Amino acid sequence: MDIQYLLFLQDFRNGINDALTPFMEWISHFAVVYLLALPAIIYWCIDKKKGLYIYASLLSARMINAVIKLTACCYRPWIRDSRVIPAGDAITEATGYSFPSGHTVTATPIYGGVAVAFGKKKKWLAAICILLVLITGFSRNYLGVHTPQDVVVATLEGVLVLWGMYKLFHYLEEHPEKENLFLLAGVVITIVALVYITVKSYPMDYVNGELLVDPKKMMQDGYKDISTFGAFCIARFIEKNYIRFRATGMNAKGIVLTVVGTGLMMVISSVLEPALKTALNPTLGKTLGQVVLVVFVVAIWPAILKFIFAYGAESD
Repeated sequence: MDIQYLLFLQDFRNGINDALTPFMEWISHFAVVYLLALPAIIYWCIDKKKGLYIYASLLSARMINAVIKLTACCYRPWIRDSRVIPAGDAITEATGYSFPSGHTVTATPIYGGVAVAFGKKKKWLAAICILLVLITGFSRNYLGVHTPQDVVVATLEGVLVLWGMYKLFHYLEEHPEKENLFLLAGVVITIVALVYITVKSYPMDYVNGELLVDPKKMMQDGYKDISTFGAFCIARFIEKNYIRFRATGMNAKGIVLTVVGTGLMMVISSVLEPALKTALNPTLGKTLGQVVLVVFVVAIWPAILKFIFAYGAESD
């Protein structure tokens, strides 16, 4: 059924001469590149706790998704059925195993987190965010790089993580002294997950003498997504106990500094990470680059903001 659905969408694409393909590619690409800056912008400039909630939800969902993906080890649709031909350049971002969808599990906590954090007072914003979650998930089917179950499960993951984080954040508002224990638990979970994906077995299927999917390459994203969750826990501990900055607010100075911080995020991703991959190795460099990015967002830039604005510590 899932393959038939993808073939139906493929026939539709071909029938309209790929008229919608560029839009679907852009929606997918936006979710895993530019959208990642949104939690940081909210955290630094608009509302610290809401930004932290969205960012924590994102990194938690991606860690869980990495463990599930490297446990299930499901092949991509075009490997399962050669009739499936991905649209445009979508296959270039469709690396790794198929189930669940990484793009969808990235979009859901961010768009969904904005809906939860701001949607109570701005219903229109919540509606737009929910629509964007659905469009992003559908784009992965439309482009032929994910099955419906890949997208549905990833969406459910994101929704469940948003719900769980919402409950956790409310609990910690009443019991702030417990947060360090949760952060420590997060580091322990990170270590256990990293060990698990390292020692578990992976399928080694060959076609015409070539390995269908190289587990070592597929584990790169797993190490990155799991490690960034642990980095978040450590960075949050540092920020909470030693920095305690305040969001700048939507003033000229705050907006300019947020733009600068966002630019530095891009430098870390586009310059530092490739340099680390060259100097070390692709797996370690990619992981370390993303760890630096998370620490920068959660602790380093907030410390700089606090220094520039020269205010006292925020009461968390």
